[in-house]
Amino acid sequence: MRNRFVVFFFIPAFLCLPPALLFAHIHAQTDIERVLRTQQEAWNRHDLEAFMAGYWNSPQLTFFSGAKERQGWQATMDRYRATYASAGHEMGKLEFSGLRIEMLGSDAAFVRGAWLLTTSDGQTPHGLFTLIFHKFSGGWKIVHDHTSSAE
Repeated sequence: MRNRFVVFFFIPAFLCLPPALLFAHIHAQTDIERVLRTQQEAWNRHDLEAFMAGYWNSPQLTFFSGAKERQGWQATMDRYRATYASAGHEMGKLEFSGLRIEMLGSDAAFVRGAWLLTTSDGQTPHGLFTLIFHKFSGGWKIVHDHTSSAE
């Protein structure tokens, strides 16, 4: 009798849980992809402030690129300004591709992808990135960015 109770009560209840969890993950993945597409659109409008809205505005944000670590939102913003939005530099057109979003829980995700920048002189710097997203009360934000470029 006890085995029947387990089979008829707990197993159906267990089978109902994964679709709900799956739906939550799909919703979160859609929200995270939306953050990245919004960043891409902002970049292509040359709106660096809107692009940076996808990052956690905190001194604890980490950004790794070119064998250097930057700590904090402001340091990350300063790096983007110096590299892409200062005299003699241009932001160009940004494209993200190959996005793979892996949920690490209900409030964290690991994202991998590629980036391609096309500039007016025909240059196409590109590379890979890994991001850690965290869900805050205001939505999903990047808390860690590790970006590499092809040499």
